[in-house]
Amino acid sequence: MPRSRINGNFIDKTFSIVANILLRIIPTTSGEKEAFTYYRDGMSAQSEGNYAEALQNYYEAMRLEIDPYDRSYILYNIGLIHTSNGEHTKALEYYFRAIERNPFLPQAFNNMAVICHYRGEQAIRQGDSEIAEAWFDQAAEYWKQAIALTPGNYIEAQNWLKITGRFE
Repeated sequence: MPRSRINGNFIDKTFSIVANILLRIIPTTSGEKEAFTYYRDGMSAQSEGNYAEALQNYYEAMRLEIDPYDRSYILYNIGLIHTSNGEHTKALEYYFRAIERNPFLPQAFNNMAVICHYRGEQAIRQGDSEIAEAWFDQAAEYWKQAIALTPGNYIEAQNWLKITGRFE
């Protein structure tokens, strides 16, 4: 039974009802409908911390989904799971793939910046200031892209860019 039919959360149930109505009235192929069902079930599992189940659903959604824009969100969510699991290299790979399909995804740029900043901090702790600066410079570039897409968001990142002299 699909997760969307067994979830007991009121908000998830409401979302599922609205999504099912939309799926019936919007002209889409059966493959697109099935891909959306897997995506929705992946989001539900992810919100509950069931990352293995979420990944299974996202991979199945990727197999069925053909729209690059929709695929970008699936890839982004896979990146989120890898980030949560501390698998930063894999997470960056999925964020890159998401941006390839949708270059207007500020949250992916932000998450890539956060990972790069974290790696810069790790390099400082290891005493490698040259590597740290390279990571911080990369983080700055990603944050600039996120901020350009959504001015007014990422205020902390904007402050960090200004304080470190990386804001242009």
